[in-house]
Amino acid sequence: MKILCEGAKSGMEKKQYFKDYHKGDVRQSPARTITETDIVVHAGHTGDFSPHHMDAEFAKSTEFKRRIAHGTLVFSFAVGLASQTSNNPVAFSSGYDRVRFVRPVFIGDTLHSAITVSRLVAETDHPDFGQVIERIDVLNQNDETVLTAEHILMVEHG
Repeated sequence: MKILCEGAKSGMEKKQYFKDYHKGDVRQSPARTITETDIVVHAGHTGDFSPHHMDAEFAKSTEFKRRIAHGTLVFSFAVGLASQTSNNPVAFSSGYDRVRFVRPVFIGDTLHSAITVSRLVAETDHPDFGQVIERIDVLNQNDETVLTAEHILMVEHG
């Protein structure tokens, strides 16, 4: 396993062609803390005002005993954190598969992502691009996985 980077500098572009990716390569993102404002703004954006996200008194009656972040908010953090580790102008996202919300995320949790190249598919419907399948694991401050997903990255052969 090779650590590729510990977070890219803002505005820095690095061309990384399909041949430059290797199964097992890992990138680590910077960290970010979930705030109450994040939850409120996300609820406003999505329209999901469910009480386990918004109502502290209701949340006390749930198994978690406090409000939890929206799974879609945590997924948004995952995408944003992962994007901070690379700025590759010869690649584009083709989507995400197998998104799983593994454990709850609470206000005050600090999240970071570990992005691991899990598969390489050279031949695709786009002859100039290969697929780099990356597993994204979002971890909290206790290094517990809170979300996992597969990212399908289309990368130019070069």
